[in-house]
Amino acid sequence: MARVEASENGRTVDAGGAGTGDARVLEPRTLRSETLLVLALSLGASALSALISFIGSVTKPGGLKDQAATLVGTHAPGRPWLDLAWQLFGIATALVPVALVAHLLAREGTGMPVIGFDLRRPRSDVLRGAVVAAVIGGTGLLFYLGARASGANLTVVPESLPDVWWKIPVLIASAIQNAVLEEVIVVGYLLRRLGQLGWTPMGALVASSVLRGSYHLYQGIGGLLGNMAMGVVFVLLYRRWGRVGPLVAAHSLIDIVAFVGYAVLAGKVGWLPTA
Repeated sequence: MARVEASENGRTVDAGGAGTGDARVLEPRTLRSETLLVLALSLGASALSALISFIGSVTKPGGLKDQAATLVGTHAPGRPWLDLAWQLFGIATALVPVALVAHLLAREGTGMPVIGFDLRRPRSDVLRGAVVAAVIGGTGLLFYLGARASGANLTVVPESLPDVWWKIPVLIASAIQNAVLEEVIVVGYLLRRLGQLGWTPMGALVASSVLRGSYHLYQGIGGLLGNMAMGVVFVLLYRRWGRVGPLVAAHSLIDIVAFVGYAVLAGKVGWLPTA
């Protein structure tokens, strides 16, 4: 992402990142501390948690594939209404860092449109996202199955919710929440801030993709490497299209298919690993 340079009137113009428009000049120290705080409240903390979880898995007797990583599980077994309350609470609070990013970009004088998270091109975003999801989703599934068979990955259990009326809506909402949180922060926001701090495009790409892989490490080495590769592709597409909208759409579709597909197929097809 190109570096943001100050103009003569004390404003800045994004010379090559996603989105354009005037923005207030922020001190590098402010940008660095702000970025670290956003990550500490969101995906940076998730990366540390994933590392601790992975250490626990590799030091536990038995192979990784004999252990399970559950993505969406119950919080109150046998109490569906309380469980639903916890599910909705988790989804809502997970999006608070996105609201923080929206506030910070608005304070900067640009807002979320500068990273392409808006409703200006919904049809284009969804169509592009569907194509990306079809390619990455299928490739990712094959990579996961191979990584698990080799013993480099835990068995990923996308969902373990009870069969209640709100199960599918919650799975869909969880998928969209994951997509919005990750793509807004690890692609749009992070690349913009790193560009403003003078990072090279390659350095920013590596940072974004490594961060994406690191908070999936709880799934195993396959989760780390597969998501790093996805991160590289998503950064390149973001730079080409100038919008995180298609990436949010793609990520949402990938997770919806994974969550709902597992709910429908688990235990009914032989090729899908279950815990």
